[in-house]
Amino acid sequence: MALSIGDQAPDFTLPDENGNLVSLSSFRGGKTVLYFYPKDDTPGCTTEACDFRDAQSGIRALSAQVIGVSKDSAASHKKFKMKYGLNFPLLSDESQNVCEKYGVWVEKSMYGRNYMGIERATFLIGADGRIENIWRKVSVPNHVAEIIAALGGKTPQAANSNKKAKAPAMKKKPAAKTKAKTKIKSKTKPKAKTKAKTKSKKPVRNIARKKAVKHPAARKGRKKSR
Repeated sequence: MALSIGDQAPDFTLPDENGNLVSLSSFRGGKTVLYFYPKDDTPGCTTEACDFRDAQSGIRALSAQVIGVSKDSAASHKKFKMKYGLNFPLLSDESQNVCEKYGVWVEKSMYGRNYMGIERATFLIGADGRIENIWRKVSVPNHVAEIIAALGGKTPQAANSNKKAKAPAMKKKPAAKTKAKTKIKSKTKPKAKTKAKTKSKKPVRNIARKKAVKHPAARKGRKKSR
């Protein structure tokens, strides 16, 4: 029977990445973010794990603990954790018994082939051990933000939206300064100066041409007089 919100979360004991046995009941007194994922070091699972890693300080500030569970071995978990600097425990459920208890061991299909595997899912468990929220068939983008919101914290999106709202006011000041500079530049009239220079040169060229015309006539007159 599938678990629902309000049900008591099934207790379990599994080895972590170092082979130490960890029980869900040991986290009673605070909230637990228990998430199931298909496989270590695959694109979607890596992104999800790194999102949880980056949000750890905010999640812990809300008195919650993140735990990841998959069928991978403890040795695989250790490599995965060290490779990406993950800062929360990864538990190994090689027998998939815990996955079955939480209803995440399901039939999947890929490229026309059916097989059994772990459905990406997250359970938010309260301090009393009851399930407060369930996310099934998780879409990785923004999933951690959803969990933080469910824990009562501020999501990164809300913080970014506040920054974006202030940004236009900051951009107005430099725009006013650039306008003032363009006005000052427009007062200078380099074209007027160039026109004055060209006007002064024109009469000189005309005089030179007239002189050039007179010289041949004068020479002809002199020849005739002789």
